Amino acid sequence: MSGPAAEEPGTSADSGRTLGTTADPTLATPTVAEARERLGPDPDCIEILSTGEVEVEGRMPWSSNATFLVTITRGEDVLNAIYKPLRGERPLWDFPGGLCRREAAAFQLSAHLGWGLVPETVLRHDAPLGVGSLQRFIDADFAEHYFTLMEHEVHHQRLREMAALDLLLNNADRKGGHCLLGECRIWGIDNGLSFHEDTKLRTVIWEFAGEEVPAYLMGDIEEVATSAPPGLAGLLEDGEVEALMGRAARLVERPYFPQLHPDRRPYPWPLV
Repeated sequence: MSGPAAEEPGTSADSGRTLGTTADPTLATPTVAEARERLGPDPDCIEILSTGEVEVEGRMPWSSNATFLVTITRGEDVLNAIYKPLRGERPLWDFPGGLCRREAAAFQLSAHLGWGLVPETVLRHDAPLGVGSLQRFIDADFAEHYFTLMEHEVHHQRLREMAALDLLLNNADRKGGHCLLGECRIWGIDNGLSFHEDTKLRTVIWEFAGEEVPAYLMGDIEEVATSAPPGLAGLLEDGEVEALMGRAARLVERPYFPQLHPDRRPYPWPLV
């Protein structure tokens, strides 16, 4: 979040807080200097996601796996979130079960890097349909997606950050609709198809192919190459963590966005 929950617009100290209230989602992405001052996760949000009472509001449309909009309440604090239960996952031949673990792991990596690209996400074992991920709902402008955002140069730096995160995640499903514009910045959601030990990168973000990864990101990437984020413990297998560190090390050795590979399917489907 962009600041303490109590200071979010549209809230009242007398009536309790509604976390996740957004600023105008059409505002431009902040500059790098501005953004890096506000990209840490909100600890109040993490606490509510982790301990609040979860009530299912309904199923999200157009999701291949069971995905639910929920309301989470803790005292006077209220938060909307996206709930992805393990039992609602459709088996995939190339990804073992536990996409919800990878959703939480993607947040932990983004938070550890300090890039703030993934909304606050936790893994809960006591949710209504059993173990699953709970991710803060982004009240975004859903008419916007990667291909519309790419039309405006002001968003390009943030999208480069997204591309760099996806290289580390080994994201196999970065669709255009997984890039949301809300709360004055761009977010990456639906990160469950990530962290595979084999190369699986499938993304719509290829406009920066061959470019050097921004230097201000490389220090963060170098840290991951030498020390795994502690928040990944219990979410990923040892081999998946080692593969993540290996990808970071290769980026340090050659800090460039990859070119399209003629022998691999580089795009997800559908694109949006």
